[in-house]
Amino acid sequence: MAHLPKLPKKLIATLAAAGLTAGLVACSSDDDSSGGDSESNTSRGPITYAMGKNDTDKVQPIIDKWNAEHPDEKVTLKELAGEADAQRDTLVQSLQADSSDYDVMALDVIWTAQFAANGWLAPLTGDLETSTDGILDAPVESATYNDTLYALPQNTNGQLLYRNTDMAPDEAETWDDVISTCEDVTADNNDCLITQLKQYEGLTVSTAGFMSGWGGGIVDDEGEVNVTSDESREGLQALVDAYEDGTISRSSTGATEEETNLAFTQGQNAMAINWPYMYTEAEAEGSAIAGKVEVQPLVGKDGVGVSTLGGYNNAINTNSENKATALDFMEFIINEDNQRSFAEASFPPVLSSIYEDEDLIEEFPYLPALQESLENAVPRPASPNYDELSKAIQDNAYAAITGGKSVESATDDMASAIGNVS
Repeated sequence: MAHLPKLPKKLIATLAAAGLTAGLVACSSDDDSSGGDSESNTSRGPITYAMGKNDTDKVQPIIDKWNAEHPDEKVTLKELAGEADAQRDTLVQSLQADSSDYDVMALDVIWTAQFAANGWLAPLTGDLETSTDGILDAPVESATYNDTLYALPQNTNGQLLYRNTDMAPDEAETWDDVISTCEDVTADNNDCLITQLKQYEGLTVSTAGFMSGWGGGIVDDEGEVNVTSDESREGLQALVDAYEDGTISRSSTGATEEETNLAFTQGQNAMAINWPYMYTEAEAEGSAIAGKVEVQPLVGKDGVGVSTLGGYNNAINTNSENKATALDFMEFIINEDNQRSFAEASFPPVLSSIYEDEDLIEEFPYLPALQESLENAVPRPASPNYDELSKAIQDNAYAAITGGKSVESATDDMASAIGNVS
């Protein structure tokens, strides 16, 4: 399992130039005060919970249960926009203003380091210390920054390889198996594998998956930029070759998760890489492939591949006036009953025990494959400048895939651009 990188000196210099050093001092000092005063750490009372509106239907029943049991410490849901960038902008504006409007915030896993580095999150230490026992390792890593836990994982996500068994009857064990299957599929004038290669965050996820699946990665275990290693280049070359030879369908360069979902559930592709929500869509009434869907973990060079980690981490605003209640609510979300409700809503839970529930496995046959995917998942690099880092990956990977650059040139430029922001 890859470790989250330490904050390099070069990044501190970059942030200093951007006027962000105050946040860094707050979260890296030995007498860290970013958790607020001790009174707020132990204070109790009503709190607000901010989350993107696309997923609040999974959490609202949990809020209702909490409110029924805690009439003096009720949680008010503050729905944010559905689009991730808009969610982040709203939170950042509030936090930069030192507002306490949001006590608990559901953060995309890639935001945790950014927010922690700016001193916006109360570290879960001292009065706010909590246990992560029973939580899958990768989500805990994604909630950790500079060896300190800053958030509590709420739900997680790992990608899966889907197959339309009419078109691709056999499970692939290696990437060569995928290529072989696709040769048969495309010989019949059908599209084979669709994935997300449009120039957005999905392309960063795809690039990282191929690099890691061939033994490399965006960063190595020491947190150093690793895109120019032989293994990383081999992984990106495999992605480029697969797009060129038709293993990966041409439509992928215009595909987000939803285009992937529509194409696969309409029977247009033999295989697809996507998140677990697509299983329910594929088996739903009206799907062209209902009853003909099988899933497995991603496939890498020689076996099980590496998924990039998704999901939400819940974190406490450093300006919250009722942090004790905030922490208890975050812990309440991840009790077994509530995590089971997430599984039932195709919202992957973070408790490992849920993936061993035989009743749930019977209802959701993809759970064992998802557990294996999550056990092999790698969080994205923990960088306060993650947006710029991701853009560097997207720009250069897209150029390599579409023929604008060689893999060697693309990874050289990628490493240079990442070095300028991290």
